[in-house]
Amino acid sequence: MPNENDVADVLLIGAGASGGAFAWSLADAGINVVCLEQGGWAPANLFPISEPDAQLHLQTDFHPDPSVRRLPEDYPVNGKDTPIAPLMYNAVGGSLIHWGSHFPRFHPSDFRVKTLDNVADDWPLTYEELEPYYDLNDRMIGVSGLKGDPAYPPKTDRPCPPLSIRPAGQAMAKGFDKLGWHWWASDTAISSVPFDGRPPDTGGFLRSMASADLNYWPKALTMGAKLKTHARVREVIIDAAGNATGALYYDNQGQLREQRAKVVVLACNGVGTARLLLNSTSSQFPDGLANSSGLVGKNLMHHPCGVVVGVFDEWLGTEAGNPRGSTMLSQEFYETNPNNDFVRGYDLQVLGAAEAPLGTALGGLLGLRVPWGSGHHQEFKERFGRAVGLTIMTEDLPEEHNRVTLDPELTDSNGIPAPKINYTVSDNTNRMLDHAVDRGTEVLEAAGAKRVLSSHLRRNAGWHLLGTARMGDDPAKSVVDRWGRAHDVPNLFIIDGSIFVTGACVNPTTTIQALALRTADYIKGEGRAVLE
Repeated sequence: MPNENDVADVLLIGAGASGGAFAWSLADAGINVVCLEQGGWAPANLFPISEPDAQLHLQTDFHPDPSVRRLPEDYPVNGKDTPIAPLMYNAVGGSLIHWGSHFPRFHPSDFRVKTLDNVADDWPLTYEELEPYYDLNDRMIGVSGLKGDPAYPPKTDRPCPPLSIRPAGQAMAKGFDKLGWHWWASDTAISSVPFDGRPPDTGGFLRSMASADLNYWPKALTMGAKLKTHARVREVIIDAAGNATGALYYDNQGQLREQRAKVVVLACNGVGTARLLLNSTSSQFPDGLANSSGLVGKNLMHHPCGVVVGVFDEWLGTEAGNPRGSTMLSQEFYETNPNNDFVRGYDLQVLGAAEAPLGTALGGLLGLRVPWGSGHHQEFKERFGRAVGLTIMTEDLPEEHNRVTLDPELTDSNGIPAPKINYTVSDNTNRMLDHAVDRGTEVLEAAGAKRVLSSHLRRNAGWHLLGTARMGDDPAKSVVDRWGRAHDVPNLFIIDGSIFVTGACVNPTTTIQALALRTADYIKGEGRAVLE
């Protein structure tokens, strides 16, 4: 088995959202970072929407579910026992390649849910500690937004002006205003104007133009970071003292190799990191690496999503030149309300871009297909270009029975055991979804929708894979400490969404990246002894 000649200061596993930010920060300080990424580079012009077969790719080789997509760099996931399919993409940039670029922050309350609502646990850090890294990440990416959102503490000036809320958002603004509910132009990781040498996203490709391969990784590589693609990691290896010494991985020829390092950092998402830890067994860690608490793989959190769609008489447009994703949201129902029969809350995200013809016919995010038969064309005509969608994003509280384990039979193409998901939507979340569908219907009707369609729970909503290696001060109740450092292995860190204590009810990417930047600063400063 070949060994790599160099011993890296830091071995990073995963080149997605957190990996890109982390690699840039360490490389900027002159630290020798080597990253192993299971996928390759996705071309910046991947899948132009002007091509006739563009929408077909979303159902085949660009499908968000790896078990459907089945590219060579993917690994299968047994999702038979979950109503929410885990969605991910293996590439430089990770799942951000598929990203809608919605970029809301957590609220200060999200770090204190035990104190405030007597559920789950408090984080071992505060919003105020993370705020400088939110700001840094916004500047690095060129976030578009509007300062002054009353749902948040005051933010710095947004790097770029807000994206247009477009006709769909204008219609929804009327409904929110009529009901007196909060709404605001969303922070979005899509630069609305040229920024840092990158042109604004005009929605010309299926792939995201705001992913880490386009903003963080070019800078990291220029500053000396090394990136090895098509490198599938089998396990993290440790020495007799219980310290991580590197990883074993298969290269693109299927040859098993070893990369050594002083520090190992995992950035593989809430499913991939749990899978890797559980596959990294030894006499010291027979139940998986860093798993003395028994919590690796447990407390999996998604953001269970419902969808409410209003069909309007007026034409709302399908014009080209619009970036994807939500450009406005309502956080009217974000916090716990004692009058509700559930704790915590949800937000309502207005989908700005209209569905393409094929997406409309297949039901889009709603999942309710335009029925075949004599009425198909009339129903299609009513929906296409005249519908506004609201995505309901709920907070999913941690429960140990929601978990990632290793499948006893299913493997990837290198024989590495695949992950198996066991997950159920809680009663609390189901009540929250019921409430949210009713409120979404109410605001669409207030906005003038002539008909409202709804879906209580989307299966294709497993983008946010959180909580399976949770952070905490107590080693018996958590996997990593407040810096993402494993309690059991002093030179092993985790920087992806698996370290989340709770999930809030907003997209987690900016929080994931802010935490990664914070951990990088710790390694460069207070924790630098780990590199010696």
